[in-house]
Amino acid sequence: MRFCKLREIVVKVHSKQMIVNFVAGGVGGVCLLFTGHPLDTIKVRLQTQECVVYRGTYDCLRKTVSKEGIFGLYKGMGVLLASVTPMMALNFFGFGLGKELLQRDRTIYLAGMLAGVFTSVIVAPGERIKCLLQIQSSASQLKYTGPVDCAFRLYKEQGFRSVYKGTVLTLIRDVPSNGVYFLTYEYLKQFLTPERECTSRVLLAGGIAGMLNWLIALPADVLKSNYQTATDRRYRGLRDVLKTLLREEGAHALYKGLSAVMLRAFPANAVRKRTHAANTFFNIST
Repeated sequence: MRFCKLREIVVKVHSKQMIVNFVAGGVGGVCLLFTGHPLDTIKVRLQTQECVVYRGTYDCLRKTVSKEGIFGLYKGMGVLLASVTPMMALNFFGFGLGKELLQRDRTIYLAGMLAGVFTSVIVAPGERIKCLLQIQSSASQLKYTGPVDCAFRLYKEQGFRSVYKGTVLTLIRDVPSNGVYFLTYEYLKQFLTPERECTSRVLLAGGIAGMLNWLIALPADVLKSNYQTATDRRYRGLRDVLKTLLREEGAHALYKGLSAVMLRAFPANAVRKRTHAANTFFNIST
């Protein structure tokens, strides 16, 4: 009986939302990438530097553009462009499915967590490839020529295990932070726009939700970036990544790249949410 009910809910959500989520989530995700990827590259480089190459966000920006040009800030974006539409579609579909299954406002957080689980299957290998490409800082150090070459080499070395390295840390990062993101956005949107939507207030709600999302996600993101870009023998496991960072750099190492993350989080997530809301409205209206 329960299985039949679950099946009905899944079919209901699928038929009403999948196309809308695919289009709206994809457009919102592309806007998120173009808005935030340069600061994401800076974040990853700050998180993974083994010695002090960059003194901070601005220093990393200046040195990257000086040595590699403006396109150096967009390294690794190709793999995300290829996956962002299904990723964002799964994100919002998972959230919608969670709300249908749970059917209570107080479970928005749990529905957001479910969305994080849905997207991690696509996010984890994409993040692995992206981070490896982002830390390549000069022509003399180029191990991979692009995302396809990177994916092929990883698979050739250790199979899918290598491609999906860091999946557990991706789940630890994305599941609780997605819950916080959707919960914050939904409540702020209801509070700021009780009668009708206002663009500036929707942008504000999306931006604040994005900042809180990353405050929760950043420690796990630091661990993930270091684990995914490290050589095979550097860390014995996930716990060893944490122990090594704390021993060598202290607790503040878990918040490396915070300024770049905060600078990126507000505008990128504001644009993402506003674009998603606009496209959802358009699809439902037509």
